[in-house]
Amino acid sequence: MQSCCQSCGMPLVEAALFGTEKEGQVSVAYCTYCYGEGEFKQPDLTMKEMIEICVPHLKEEGMTEEEARQMLASFLPSLKRWRKSERIEPVVIEKDSFTVIGITTRTSNANELTAQAKIPQLWSAFYEQNVGQQIANHVNHAVTYGLYCDYESDVNGIYSLSLGMEVSAIDEVPKGMAAKLVPAAKYLVFTSEIGPVTEVVIKAWQDIWAWFANSAVERTYTGDFEKYDERCANPNEAQVDIYIAIK
Repeated sequence: MQSCCQSCGMPLVEAALFGTEKEGQVSVAYCTYCYGEGEFKQPDLTMKEMIEICVPHLKEEGMTEEEARQMLASFLPSLKRWRKSERIEPVVIEKDSFTVIGITTRTSNANELTAQAKIPQLWSAFYEQNVGQQIANHVNHAVTYGLYCDYESDVNGIYSLSLGMEVSAIDEVPKGMAAKLVPAAKYLVFTSEIGPVTEVVIKAWQDIWAWFANSAVERTYTGDFEKYDERCANPNEAQVDIYIAIK
């Protein structure tokens, strides 16, 4: 996943889009339209007013006005400028290689900000097809993985997302599914807040983007994953761990 402005949500895909701090250095968190010389250009702007500013731009990208408003209303509260709570600091762990079988889509972060977003469709298919029940040799039937893999480059490139379960063997791969090997790696594990699963996962990713933007730690892009375990039994009071492979 790529970084985006922590005020308006615009993807920060090139150097010219970054704002500046007071001494002229680049701001890794905010775009040039929202932030410059160490302060917000519209310091009294409310989140509601930001939505009004952003809606026309999303409509130009193909969203309807209703889709744009719904997306912004759920997405903006997760950004640093509007967020009301602090993130949980990540911890480092080492994990052996493992295999996930599940359904997969190919997408990019830029695409996920448009009306053609594929990830919501993949989650719908996961539940509609009862993917977990079709997988044999699973290690733990109560744990679902959202595996980000096969990265084209980095946060700005295309990647695959597989939704499935860890398995002990790949003797049987159901039709329409694929097996993905996650190599042994060192991970930074970020833990989300507790709340509605779709909201806390977005907030956790925002924390991850901001953390790496302000850190010398480098990602390997060999495979990152969201772990949905027993803490997600109630989707309205869920907590998710996100593992990011690092050098």
